[in-house]
Amino acid sequence: MSDAQTAEFADVNELSFEQARDELTQVVAGLEQGAPTLERSIALWERGEVLYQRCEEWLLGAKKRLDAARGVAGED
Repeated sequence: MSDAQTAEFADVNELSFEQARDELTQVVAGLEQGAPTLERSIALWERGEVLYQRCEEWLLGAKKRLDAARGVAGED
């Protein structure tokens, strides 16, 4: 199994922000280039959605930490 295939099946919850972002970039590039089959396109799209959510979790967590450090934890 290639590194790309291994990354494709990696548990998203184990990915760092940078790993998830980089894989999401690869997924978007794959979709833009056109996957060989409809099934592959759907699989890429679904993986991209999960990766996007993981990145969003990391960013929201970082925002909360910064807000807490600044003393504005309860404000949006």
